[in-house]
Amino acid sequence: MGHAVDDAALNTVFRDARSYTKWQPRSVPDETLRDLYELLKWAPTSANAAPARFAFLRSKESKERLRPALAPLNVEKTMTAPVTVIVAYDLKFYERLPKLFPQNPGMAKLFESSPEMVETTAQRNSSLQGAYLIMAARALGLDCGPMSGFDHAKVDEEFFAAGKPCFGCDQEFFSEGHVKTNFLCNLGYGDPRSLHPRLPRLPFNEACSLL
Repeated sequence: MGHAVDDAALNTVFRDARSYTKWQPRSVPDETLRDLYELLKWAPTSANAAPARFAFLRSKESKERLRPALAPLNVEKTMTAPVTVIVAYDLKFYERLPKLFPQNPGMAKLFESSPEMVETTAQRNSSLQGAYLIMAARALGLDCGPMSGFDHAKVDEEFFAAGKPCFGCDQEFFSEGHVKTNFLCNLGYGDPRSLHPRLPRLPFNEACSLL
């Protein structure tokens, strides 16, 4: 039985894909970033809530704003990447549920009355959307370098504090402090000369069970 996509596509998205720390001097067009979002937006999320918010840092100025929050080992790889994405989540995502999940009008109030459920849902589902970002980027021919190793509070203060516009696609949007950072992901065209031999992964019988 054949795969729904061929082996070449599976190799691109999974088997041959690597995490890059060094980059070729090639820019990523804005149109590619828009195409990227048009793919990742189909990620499944609880109640179709789509809590993730994506800030694409492309300019030198925006990267410099990020620099003070980065761990030392992450500075060069981030400053030289064509794009760094702040994958974040909106703690008021439920305000958009009447549009995104109209079949259940009471869902927004359910979240509004439970801050703990909001936080858990936003973190889990924005992580899922961030994983889709990585797969979509690889499918479009981009390489990725997802990472932790930064000061979340500094990133939130610099990019998502009240009164600071954070998303270029909507100049009227201000986060008012309810958008929080999940993780960072560098995007571009990786330099294959920087790769080390691929590290092992757990085999099926060490990571899975059939019940």
